[in-house]
Amino acid sequence: MAAPPARARADYDYLIKLLLIGDSGVGKSCLLLRFSDGSFTTSFITTIGIDFKIRTIELDGKRIKLQIWDTAGQERFRTITTAYYRGAMGILLVYDVTDESSFNNIRNWIRNIEQHASDNVNKILVGNKADMDESKRVVPTSKGKALADEYGIKFLKRAKTNLNVEEVFFSIAKDIKQRLADTDTRAEHPAAIKINQTDPAAAANQAAQRSACCSS
Repeated sequence: MAAPPARARADYDYLIKLLLIGDSGVGKSCLLLRFSDGSFTTSFITTIGIDFKIRTIELDGKRIKLQIWDTAGQERFRTITTAYYRGAMGILLVYDVTDESSFNNIRNWIRNIEQHASDNVNKILVGNKADMDESKRVVPTSKGKALADEYGIKFLKRAKTNLNVEEVFFSIAKDIKQRLADTDTRAEHPAAIKINQTDPAAAANQAAQRSACCSS
C-alpha cells in the first residue's frame, strides 16, 4: 500500500507517485522528458534502468508534487519492478500506435499491475506516437478505446504537442487527488453508529437476567 500523501511540507499539498510502464521503444522516456522539461530534478540508477523525475503542478488551487518513475530498460528486470508497483498511486500504461505487439502486451502489463500494485491504484492507457503518418498506424483509436473500456480505465492519445502530454499527466493526477480527498473526508467523518444498534453491555445484562429467570 502506498503511504498517504504528506501535507506537512510547505511546498506542496499532495505528493503523488506515478509509474510509467510499457514495452521498450514505445516512447515512455520521451513522454516523461517532454512533461518534465524545464522543471524537474532527475537521477538515473544505471544498474536497473530506472529514471526518476519530479514536477510540481497546480490543480484546483492545490500544489501537487508528482514523483514520476520511468521503467526505461526495465523490461529485462521485470521481477525488480514489484517494489515500484507497490509504491505507485497511479500507473500510465503506454503503447506505440505503430507497433501492434506493444498494444497486445498491454494485457500482460495489466496482469502485472493486478499482481503487484495496490487495489485502488489509478490507471490510464496512453496511445503514444498518435501524430505519426497515418499510413504507419496499425492500432486504430477504436481498439485502444475498447481495451480501456474493457478494464474500466481512461484512454488518451499522445501526440507531439505539449498540450497532449500535459493532459495525460494532469488527468491521472486529478483523479488521484480526488481519490485522496475523498479518503480524507471519510476519515474525518466516520459513519455514525446506527440509532437502533444494540448496546453490547445492555444486551449481555438482558441475557443474564433472562438466564436467571429461567433457572429459578
